[in-house]
Amino acid sequence: MRVTLINRCNLPPWSIASRHYNCHPQRLEIQGAQHIGRQLFAALEKIDDSELRGARFHDFMDVRFQLHQWAREASRSSQKSLKNSYLRFLRGWLFDSNSIEGAVLKSWIESRLGLPPTFHHEPIGDVHSEAYFRYTIDRMKGSERTSAILSQLDLLYEYVQYELERRCPGQMHMTLYRGIYDFAEHQVIEQLGKNRYLLRLNNLNSFTNDFEHAWEFGNRVLEAQVPLTKIFFMGGLLPRSLFKGEGEVLVIGGEFEVKVLIGG
Repeated sequence: MRVTLINRCNLPPWSIASRHYNCHPQRLEIQGAQHIGRQLFAALEKIDDSELRGARFHDFMDVRFQLHQWAREASRSSQKSLKNSYLRFLRGWLFDSNSIEGAVLKSWIESRLGLPPTFHHEPIGDVHSEAYFRYTIDRMKGSERTSAILSQLDLLYEYVQYELERRCPGQMHMTLYRGIYDFAEHQVIEQLGKNRYLLRLNNLNSFTNDFEHAWEFGNRVLEAQVPLTKIFFMGGLLPRSLFKGEGEVLVIGGEFEVKVLIGG
């Protein structure tokens, strides 16, 4: 998979993107994120109720990035910058992964892990292509007038990983499903057997943990064993009052072995 030369992670981009990593995952440490969130995670250790942990996380983000102070700002642009929190970008992805919010989430994967997108409205060949240029425009439009949105997403990923480790102790993988109509957004690297493929997935992808729900999005369903470390976000980890996409799972891409189930 095409990768960048640098990232802000403890593992190199080529390793994170590889099929070997998906079989033998290691923890992904985003530079500085644990340090910024150390007080938050110390407080979460004392809370047994997952709903309360989600609320505490949001309160921390609210204070850390001054998201609650938007109404005090005099200008409309300043108000919007504080209202444009991590929740806006998750909801934007939920409605359209090719939106400007989707471009910002993909740019987080690119800047932190070193995996550029391979699809945004259209296939992206390389960083010199027109398709990549159009993606960067959406990325810049989405990032402007925000309060350090990439740093917000750093903490979101750390929180998700904390919750997954706490809820699924000792578990390395999760079976997830993705409905598709064709392979337009994914590159087939190799056919491994009947209905089994090695695919190059986009740097961020929507999956679900509900097999039946996946059929609503295509006449084929990809079944994959996804490392928990490659789950960027999962519905149900935040209070329902904040985010209602219960079955949505955002998966970091790379080379994935999948089973393709064909609808009748």
